[in-house]
Amino acid sequence: MIEIENLTKNYGEVRALDGIGFLVKKGEVLGLLGPNGAGKTTTMRILTCFLNPTSGQVKVKDYDIYRHPQEIKRLMGYLPENAPLYPDMLVYDYLGYTADIRQLAKKDKDDRIGRLSAVCGIREVMHKTVGELSRGYKQRVGLAQAMMGDPEILILDEPTSGLDPNQIIEIREIIKQIGREKTVILSTHILSEAEATCDRVIIINKGKIAADSSIEHLKQSIGGETRVHLILKNARYSQAKKVLLQIDGVLGIGPDSADQKGFIDINLSCRTDDQVKIQLYETIKNQDWILLEFHPKTKSLEHIFRELTKEN
Repeated sequence: MIEIENLTKNYGEVRALDGIGFLVKKGEVLGLLGPNGAGKTTTMRILTCFLNPTSGQVKVKDYDIYRHPQEIKRLMGYLPENAPLYPDMLVYDYLGYTADIRQLAKKDKDDRIGRLSAVCGIREVMHKTVGELSRGYKQRVGLAQAMMGDPEILILDEPTSGLDPNQIIEIREIIKQIGREKTVILSTHILSEAEATCDRVIIINKGKIAADSSIEHLKQSIGGETRVHLILKNARYSQAKKVLLQIDGVLGIGPDSADQKGFIDINLSCRTDDQVKIQLYETIKNQDWILLEFHPKTKSLEHIFRELTKEN
């Protein structure tokens, strides 16, 4: 659906994007994650043909951004961080205005507005002025305008920025619903939002891609390590430590491990490899220890994000 190759953008002396590239499949919900200033918004503005890159290539279906910007814009709906709203207009009139811009046929206009008002949950505010609305409702109206032309691709820049927790949940649910029908790219630095809505995430830091994967795969693979929590009965700590450290792939035993009355509580650092878990299980079985708990602990997305975007 979207193909980006070696994309670079300079603002004078500052390089905002430094040769990034990735693919977006049809029907995918992709999250662009990164700290403020990482290059997320610049990427979205180039994708929507609002900015030209310094170098590189972007193709959307069979169109490229240099020769076919209008064709690409027709395929896309775009909600920037600050929604392009007119505070003095009624919500209904504003959506009618965006329908006219999108050149919807008169016979289709009211049906489209009615459908979007239901999807975005704004039916009860259609005859209020935009300026009267809460930030959450304004964001919903912004989503409705972005989808007015029934685009194949929806680009959302920080769609929950500045919303309260209830509003964030409501917008997430709308995005999930939209994602069942359309390709969605959203930027955020709220990690729980990415986990709740995205099939895949790309972490951008200082204009470069630091990671590109599904969230679960990221949790398993970053750093090549995982933690395994064991509780064993009928085992002595000193003996268990010696035996477990001999297993290929067990990298260490955490300082938070404990020898308690009747059982031992051990936290292992291991390579991210299913074979290591199999060897752990077989070793415990052969020692005649009783296994009370075997719990792999993957890194949180927040931990991964900090590892990939920290200064040093």
